[in-house]
Amino acid sequence: MSKQNYPLFKKEDVDAFFSLFQNNLANFVVIAITMIGMGYPAHIVYGRVIPGAAIGVLFGNLYYAHMAKKLAEKENRTDVTALSYGISTPVMFIYLFGVLKPALDFTGDPEIAWKIGVAATFLGGVVEALGSLIGAWIRENLPRASMLGALAGVAFSVIGAQMFFHTYEAPAIGVFVLTIILVGFVGRKSMPFKIPTSLFAIIIGTLLAYIVGEADPSLIAEGFQTVGFYPPIPTMSFATGLKYLFGPMAGLLAVLLPISVYNFIETMNNVEAMAAAGDDYDVAEAQLVDGIGTIAGSIFGGTFPTTVYIASVSAKWMDAGRGYSIVNGFVFLVASTFGIIAAMSKIIPLPVIAPILVFVGMSMVVQAFASVEPRHFPAVVLSMFPYLAN
Repeated sequence: MSKQNYPLFKKEDVDAFFSLFQNNLANFVVIAITMIGMGYPAHIVYGRVIPGAAIGVLFGNLYYAHMAKKLAEKENRTDVTALSYGISTPVMFIYLFGVLKPALDFTGDPEIAWKIGVAATFLGGVVEALGSLIGAWIRENLPRASMLGALAGVAFSVIGAQMFFHTYEAPAIGVFVLTIILVGFVGRKSMPFKIPTSLFAIIIGTLLAYIVGEADPSLIAEGFQTVGFYPPIPTMSFATGLKYLFGPMAGLLAVLLPISVYNFIETMNNVEAMAAAGDDYDVAEAQLVDGIGTIAGSIFGGTFPTTVYIASVSAKWMDAGRGYSIVNGFVFLVASTFGIIAAMSKIIPLPVIAPILVFVGMSMVVQAFASVEPRHFPAVVLSMFPYLAN
């Protein structure tokens, strides 16, 4: 058999890039709005948290593109899709309301509270990395239905359902964008002028939101005011934060340790979902990479752990390769460094972004049922219930 040439980039990577970038952007819109609403100043949110996360995302995106190349060469294939990488939405909410808010309430000082968040992220990365020692064993011995069912529960309740609510905050816009997403990705229909589905949906949705008055035009000027230079700068702030975590705020460990374990199990689940879709990656290697990426992000001021993203399977559905991962990492770094993410989080209404995550949640639930025998469907449903109940 002749050796197949695995491409660095292909046209299907365009849609997958916009989907992954907007998934990350959607999370950062929520992060920015929530943290500033809590009382964290803009220079911490846009100048430290987002650039720090961008470093972690860049590291993971580049490494997972490398892993895709290794798998493609090993199996002599050209249709391998790189694992998507970003901030886990459930973990993001836990860090927002279980770490950053209590830290700010306790200290009354955004600077100290941010350092506690950085330390929590550093510690989470260490736990993720340690998870690589037992991840492979768990994957071999835990039934696929239980792993994918748990993932489907998160996808349905936290991702799809929550973003479905945001979609209906402006139904004339959200439903229109959701229709475009479904027609493009599920119906496999091309958009006008061959524009990638995600990009087309975002452009049309944003324009429509301002035309019909669902978005305030003053947000555009406000968004451009946030453009600036926010370079990622290494910091040892986690050292100060650790003194609080193992001191007066030790109670946060009761939240941090379980959610960190959840994070490396989520990576395992997402790797398993990709294996079910046809790309069988080394789960221990992925968990180690996630941990290192999270630690790298915290060293540059990030306050949210990164993980193999739940959108991996939707990228597989789009027939993406590895190029989307590489482009996402560098674009995210540039966008965060020059305040573009800050501006976009002001300008693009959330109901325009939310439908993309609705599709991600939907695809994960479908994948869970498609990847197990029908007699295991009850196990999948049962595994979903704890997340729905929570």
